[in-house]
Amino acid sequence: MNEPEIIPTAEVETAVSQPEHPERTPATLSEQLILFVVALLAIGIDQYSKYLVETNLDLFEVYAPIPSLESVFRIFHIYNTGATFGLFSGGGTLFRYVAILVSLGIIYYNFVLPGNQRLLRLALGLQMGGALGNMIDRFRIGHVTDFVDIGPWYIFNLADLSIITGAVILGYLVFQESRELKARQHEADHDEEAPLLEETALEEPLLETAVSPQPDPSHE
Repeated sequence: MNEPEIIPTAEVETAVSQPEHPERTPATLSEQLILFVVALLAIGIDQYSKYLVETNLDLFEVYAPIPSLESVFRIFHIYNTGATFGLFSGGGTLFRYVAILVSLGIIYYNFVLPGNQRLLRLALGLQMGGALGNMIDRFRIGHVTDFVDIGPWYIFNLADLSIITGAVILGYLVFQESRELKARQHEADHDEEAPLLEETALEEPLLETAVSPQPDPSHE
């Protein structure tokens, strides 16, 4: 009598349950250029706005485009030797080289980043453009020109605004990725519970059949 062939089901299940991870799609040239185009636009707008302020307003001079809103918005020409929003005053020399190092790191990351990451490249381009815009000021005049005054807040410039906007987009992307990871984990837990529920449902009829009720001898 031939014995039934034993099929190595464990190996089959392992092969099926561990699919190969799909390779990440490399970024196209147009996607990689997003970073540089956004950065150049941010630098250009920032430097042009500072040129207008420096050539039309003396240092510490105020201009209110809308006089009735001067208490909440005005142009106030001042200078800053620190970082964004006037933080770490006096560290201008250090921040020149920090901006260069950060920009080189962003450029490298842009080339190794896979495709379909346009929003992330937009955020990185805004941050790099803002950092380089303020760096140009430090090499050009020894400090950063600030002029946007919106009331009880630090006076800033468009390069600072570019950096903050990029940071907000990055925060949004991190939040979205966190939600997707939680959703995938929930699906994985559900998939692991499903086979257990099916096995339990199959075992219950078998037990009922094996323990069938005995006939009552009084009815014979």
